[in-house]
Amino acid sequence: MPLVNGLKFDNLRGDFYGGLTAAVVALPLALAMGVASGAGPVAGVYGAILVGFFAAIFGGTPAQVSGPTGPMTVVMAAIFTQYTGLFPDDPAHGVALAFTVVIMGGLFQVLFGLLRVGKFIELVPHPVVSGFMSGIGVIIILLQLPPLLGYAAQPGALSSVMALPEAFRQLVPQALMLGAITLVIVYLMPARLNRIMPSPLVALIVGTLIYLLFLTGSDVLTLGEIPTGLPRPTLPTYDLELLPEMIQSALTLAALGSIDSLLTSLVADNLTRTYHDSDRELIGQGIGNTIAGFFGGLPGAGATMRTVVNIKAGGKTPISGALHAVVLLLIILGAGSVASHIPNAVLAGILIKVGTDIIDWDYLKRVPVAPRAGVIMMLVVLLMTVFVDLIMAVAVGMAMAGMVFMKRMVDLQLESIHAIREVDEDTPLTPEEARIIEAARGRILLFHLGGPMSFGAAKGIVRNLARFDEYDVLVLELTDVPQIDFTATRALYDIVHDAREVGREVILVGCRPQVCQMLKKLEVTDQVPDDHLVEQRLEALRLAQSLLEGRNRNE
Repeated sequence: MPLVNGLKFDNLRGDFYGGLTAAVVALPLALAMGVASGAGPVAGVYGAILVGFFAAIFGGTPAQVSGPTGPMTVVMAAIFTQYTGLFPDDPAHGVALAFTVVIMGGLFQVLFGLLRVGKFIELVPHPVVSGFMSGIGVIIILLQLPPLLGYAAQPGALSSVMALPEAFRQLVPQALMLGAITLVIVYLMPARLNRIMPSPLVALIVGTLIYLLFLTGSDVLTLGEIPTGLPRPTLPTYDLELLPEMIQSALTLAALGSIDSLLTSLVADNLTRTYHDSDRELIGQGIGNTIAGFFGGLPGAGATMRTVVNIKAGGKTPISGALHAVVLLLIILGAGSVASHIPNAVLAGILIKVGTDIIDWDYLKRVPVAPRAGVIMMLVVLLMTVFVDLIMAVAVGMAMAGMVFMKRMVDLQLESIHAIREVDEDTPLTPEEARIIEAARGRILLFHLGGPMSFGAAKGIVRNLARFDEYDVLVLELTDVPQIDFTATRALYDIVHDAREVGREVILVGCRPQVCQMLKKLEVTDQVPDDHLVEQRLEALRLAQSLLEGRNRNE
């Protein structure tokens, strides 16, 4: 296994443009998330540098760019507030505890990767990923509308929409002009020129130059002063009384960061037509977050927007993700005075293009012909992503997908149930078996079960059998049942018990070892005589016939 997953040197120009563009986009986001977390703007940049670099080097998604994300920042803000609030007289101790939680969260992520839990992300169905992608795209667009008009950025999608009337009242024409120029460049720049220099970078340079040459002193908002300097390492600390809470907080960060990163990995897979290594990605993210915690950086995850920016600009290998971190470091070390003049409206125009690129237009075009369940799933995830919460949206989407999958499996299980009391040309019986059924004149009921029997099919089994009430011998055929769960076994127990209670004979056929073990455990086989447990259907029908003949003689 190579030390750096996906490392190649045949795409250096694309990786350079991708890393540079991702860094320019990441800088204002990192600063804003640092402020939102309560740890300060520079903590956001340190997180982008450290998580971005080490996750790129040790992660499992070559084109992914990592750093502070919205969900992680929200959780970190709660953690920061919780632990600093516990020590009002010693806030430094609270800060140290909060970043110790970040370290612990990173170590938990490494453990997740070593335990190979990352493979479960592959179970996320496409409608959920599509809704998540489109929801992220809509969020990005909504967040950038106020800055495009020269208004201050808002903390959430809904607040951005609510701020639009005020933004229009306080419209800054120069900002809107810069944003419009940016949109023209990113949407209409010829593909031939875009291959030479990515349109976001061209828009960034052109917009900033127009501002510096003609609009300085206007009301156009810019990034402003950028903090500079290297972070100083701090040792982790802990409090025995708070240790359970710290572990809980760290697990929350680790779980959220893992889900956030692996969902972004799926997005990267869709864009690059590649396949990521989920477990390795968790290890890389964990290493990045652990080191970020040591240096007072915000925890991060795979960042969907920055990853898409990187890929669209040509980034394909870990070089772009690592370069994005190096560029941010250089800005912190001295180029902040240049970046401080970038107009917010220019960044807004670039990000709106990113948002429209993220939206899964391909799936939306197929909505009229796509399965209704998948469309509903996608729309629910999209709306919840935009207006509720990203992780909650995915959780609800997965729950819906699980229910849909279970319904389909139950339908297949019920289709494999055949109750045979009469013979016709479609009955799957041998000539002798058919002769026995015909001769019995409805007094033998052959009840065939097939496929794995789960709790979802239990009610259907009972309901299917309840349609028949005039028979003397019940032949339960389990030859094609590879496994059975508790609920389905309990349903068979009730069927056998009820049949025996009214004087009917029960014969079990073809019980596989694993199924027999379950039936024995729940005392189903205890209700059936040993000579009524047979291996072959024909043998069971012959036994049923002899039982009927015995009844006839006794009558």
